Amino acid sequence: MSRVRLQRYLSQAGVAARRKAEALIVAGRVKVNGRPVTELGSTVDPAVDRVTVDGQAAHPEALFYCVLNKPKGIITAVSDPEGRPSVMEYLPNLPVAVKPVGRLDFYSEGVLLLTNDGELSAALQSPRNHIEKTYHVKFRGVVRDGHMDVMRRGVRLDDGTVTRQAQVDRLRSESRHDWLVITLTEGKSRQIHRMAEALGYQVLKLQRVSFAGIDYFGLRVGDARELTQAEVNELRDRVGLPRDPNAAARGVWRSRREDSDLARRSRALQRQAGTADGEIEAPRRQVETPRRQVDRLASGDAPPARPGRARPRDQSRAARPDRSDNRRRSSTRSARSGPVGGRRGTSREDAKSAKRGTARARSTKQRGRLAIESTSRATGPRGPSSRGRDFAAGSGAAGLTERHRSRPHEPGRGPRPPTSRGRPGSRPARPTRRSSRR
Repeated sequence: MSRVRLQRYLSQAGVAARRKAEALIVAGRVKVNGRPVTELGSTVDPAVDRVTVDGQAAHPEALFYCVLNKPKGIITAVSDPEGRPSVMEYLPNLPVAVKPVGRLDFYSEGVLLLTNDGELSAALQSPRNHIEKTYHVKFRGVVRDGHMDVMRRGVRLDDGTVTRQAQVDRLRSESRHDWLVITLTEGKSRQIHRMAEALGYQVLKLQRVSFAGIDYFGLRVGDARELTQAEVNELRDRVGLPRDPNAAARGVWRSRREDSDLARRSRALQRQAGTADGEIEAPRRQVETPRRQVDRLASGDAPPARPGRARPRDQSRAARPDRSDNRRRSSTRSARSGPVGGRRGTSREDAKSAKRGTARARSTKQRGRLAIESTSRATGPRGPSSRGRDFAAGSGAAGLTERHRSRPHEPGRGPRPPTSRGRPGSRPARPTRRSSRR
């Protein structure tokens, strides 16, 4: 087998891209047949030589290429130290380890290429090749035609740089917010968001529909498929790389989002519970279910301690400090403080019940007084003794009414019993207070 450059061998083995592989060689981290190699341009024979990086063997793997319709809410990385979901959760049962080509924002979705071909990945991300990337972008409100012309010519960003010329067109939509299709030939960080902010707009949604001619046609959000040989050859032709016989793609492997649903749910529950890779992110309060309570009582263990308390978890109730003296002093202090709720030396519960009883008696007495006053206004002034007898004889105003009906009317003793108005015998006008007095 022909000899190849060492940095290309490392990129084909999936260790790193060619530029990073050169840095590894210069740093002395690469060994060939047990001897460190620090000179760039060294060649190796893949069939004979043994190459290691940091003590790990580097074997050229079979090249693999796939495309994922990335959902929003996941990061574009192989793993995340913060425990956030990554795109690798949607790619189960991969034949080889792959890495994303470029990045998509956390809340962006669309086409994302993944491969272990480091040489092709570096060429696709190189700014010299001007790879086209097409996006469907939803802006808040209506975008003016003049601002669309500015985006076509180039927008000055917040850091002073000016973007390259882009293709910008308006999409037909029934929404009150405008949808634009934007094709870029560069890959600045959050470029479309920064372009919109520079012109006073806000991006509501962003979808990448095409990357270097590869689209997500036939893929749902969260689905992935392997590229065909024709697509791989087209990618290599775009970046000017020769067609490698090892870069063979069959286009057979596929992944549906249902295949990784259970695994993703399990990892999501672990993140919610605060556990990621066996490490607890933050202390959480343990919820004691009835089954756990029965088991704890049967074993004689102490109840679980709340987070943040100084008492250790294994401290039982008998080992806690005795607070009976504090309660005794508190009760003595309340007894010395005078009457509480109408009684001396009562507890707080008794004081509350006494207050409720006092308020109830006060309200009852007040209602009786109001009834007497209303009856007195209805029957006229009759003196305190007669008013009390009348109220006691009957049930309030009803008793007074019956007594008035049972005796003839006496002038000056109150109004005539009520009769129908407008007929003979209707009651006269109410006498004044001065004329009613004797």
